[in-house]
Amino acid sequence: MAMGPSLLMKRRMIIILAVFVFAGFAALVGRLFYLQVITGNSYEQKAVEQQLRDIIVSPQRGTIYDCNMKALAVSATVWDLYVSPANLTNDEQRHQLANDLSKITGLDSAALFKQMKRNTSYEILARKLEKPEADIIRQYISQKKLGCIGLVEDSKRYYPYGSFAAQVLGFTGADNQGLGGLESEYDSVLRGVPGRIVSVKNAKGIDMSFKYDSYIAPKAGTSLVLTVDEVVQHFLEKGLSDAVVTDNVANKATGIVMNVDTGAILAMATVPEYDPNNAFTLSASDQQKLKGLSGDALTKEKNTLLQAMWRNKAISDPYEPGSTFKIMTTAAALNEKVVKPSTMFFDPGYLIVGGRRIKCWKAGGHGSENFLQGLENSCNPVFMTIAAWLGPSTFFRYFNAFGLTQKTGIDLPGEAGNTGLYHTAQDLNAVELAVTAFGQTFKITPIQMITAVAAACNGGKLVTPHLVDREVDSTGKTVKTFGTAVKTQVISADTSKLLDSMLEQVVSVGTGKNAYVAGYRVAGKTGTSQKIDVDGGAYLRIASFMAFAPADDPKVALLVILDEPHAANNYGGVIAAPVAGSILSDILPYIGIKPIYTAKEQQSLDVSTPDVTGKTAAQAQAALRAVGLTGRISGSGETVLEQMPAAGESIASGGTVILTTGPEMPAKTVPVPKLAGLTVSAANKALAALGLNIRIEGASSSLSGVTAYSQDLTAGAEVKPGTVVTVKFRDNSIDVN
Repeated sequence: MAMGPSLLMKRRMIIILAVFVFAGFAALVGRLFYLQVITGNSYEQKAVEQQLRDIIVSPQRGTIYDCNMKALAVSATVWDLYVSPANLTNDEQRHQLANDLSKITGLDSAALFKQMKRNTSYEILARKLEKPEADIIRQYISQKKLGCIGLVEDSKRYYPYGSFAAQVLGFTGADNQGLGGLESEYDSVLRGVPGRIVSVKNAKGIDMSFKYDSYIAPKAGTSLVLTVDEVVQHFLEKGLSDAVVTDNVANKATGIVMNVDTGAILAMATVPEYDPNNAFTLSASDQQKLKGLSGDALTKEKNTLLQAMWRNKAISDPYEPGSTFKIMTTAAALNEKVVKPSTMFFDPGYLIVGGRRIKCWKAGGHGSENFLQGLENSCNPVFMTIAAWLGPSTFFRYFNAFGLTQKTGIDLPGEAGNTGLYHTAQDLNAVELAVTAFGQTFKITPIQMITAVAAACNGGKLVTPHLVDREVDSTGKTVKTFGTAVKTQVISADTSKLLDSMLEQVVSVGTGKNAYVAGYRVAGKTGTSQKIDVDGGAYLRIASFMAFAPADDPKVALLVILDEPHAANNYGGVIAAPVAGSILSDILPYIGIKPIYTAKEQQSLDVSTPDVTGKTAAQAQAALRAVGLTGRISGSGETVLEQMPAAGESIASGGTVILTTGPEMPAKTVPVPKLAGLTVSAANKALAALGLNIRIEGASSSLSGVTAYSQDLTAGAEVKPGTVVTVKFRDNSIDVN
């Protein structure tokens, strides 16, 4: 008879079973511990991602204002169009939706269909739609009762003035990030804090109704108020643009206007500019350079051209300053008292230094002259001599003190350093010291140059240049201000005052006379330097002029640089000085500096034409005679129906106003004559013979050698008698480096 398991066996079986049960339970507990504790956060995150959709809402970037609160860069609401592919059930529905949206947005329907086929819960179909398109899509969604597509707010940057101050303002990318200029430098301030829309999805991955959405509003960025004055910026850009055309400037022109006491930048420009609204669109001439290229070569060349287009030469391009640097050499020599304005020199046309014959710009030299005359004449041997008197150590101490061995710290990205581009005290041998004294064989940036000159003329204080005055919130409340930062006292106030008066003489009687502005005491210095044309090996020029005014109490400094001009005369005193004078003639009265005319200037001042319409012919002629003008009657009527020039327009004293009395209005016009190369009197005579008036700009008409080089109305253009032609004059005989 078979026997069953013994009691001992039963106990063993129970124990083994218990062990297995315990082991299994322990494994289960361990697995649960691993899933819930060790990797719990990871799985929780995955669950949240499956159940929630998080849409980022872009904030409005802060506005960038000029100093008078004119908006230079603004943001406006636009919309991104999105689709939830998981909500689409079949290809027929996808095709229909893709075709409809293609008609509204202009996007390729095949590309839209492809996005709708993706295995994702959220796809952006179109970015930054303007309000008209967005409104049509909203109407479409409402009519079709669609829950699979929607619009989410975004922000788009606009620059109301187009290319205005482009290199200063910079631009933004597709994600509203700053990519250049102030937009990049202050991106963390301007960009704000993004918002979010969190949507709940069901088990199939389909969005639930809007009541399950959570909206976290974005926070707008902080705005900037600049030191830049929109009006001054326009004056600077116009002057540079005219120069680029007149003097055929191949490698752009750049300029800076600075408050000499505070370092505030009133204007900064590189011309030609680009349009930050279309920052990735090359100019027509640059696009021609891409023809025939493809692949990597095309990409590389396009990137090179874009970088050149965006480049701010005022802070990024070191250059040889040429004779404008003689301002610094003069400041050091006067401050060290190694020379006085009356110290005598003799210039035979060269100086032997270290066995080398270094020439003056003037063949045969200037002969006997004192130091003031040497500065007026921009005489190289004079400056080589005083540099030797200073010695390498002292000379370099001032070079460093004027901030020329380090970046200025201006609040813009891309400021170039000049490490290795200048001579230290140790390597300033006799020859290097001599040529450095007149601005050659070393490089600095334009912003370094104007900052150093501001220190030389403002009483000796080196200040940090800056573009942002303050930050303001969305209510206009100031949240941060930027004051004047004085780095060091470079020269004494007495030295600075003496230097100012000497540099005024450079403009009034010296090589800078083309920067003359009637009624204002302008001080400045010419500059011409050379660089090698990489392609042809020839020497090209950089013509510049450094100015400040008023000379007796400097308020603003202006630097003008024309890079590679191709004019008949490419010297700074000829082509850059008149540009500086023209710009200052606009800026100085605008900023409230009143002109003080000499007796001679009073005689040649322009006259504002009075309004004589409605008067009898006799009354009109009497009113014109009272202000130094002549009235010429055209017609047989008794009452003046029209006058040319119009009331309020400025014309030269002694000019003629055409008075039309009817009964019929005359249709006669006259051709504008070509005035280039004519003296002031000859140009005036040629215009007067045709019944036209002249407005004179540029070098003083009392100086010999002054001739016309530009006119605002093209020769041959047909205009009415009485029309005013603005003619610019300069002395083309100044051949100085």
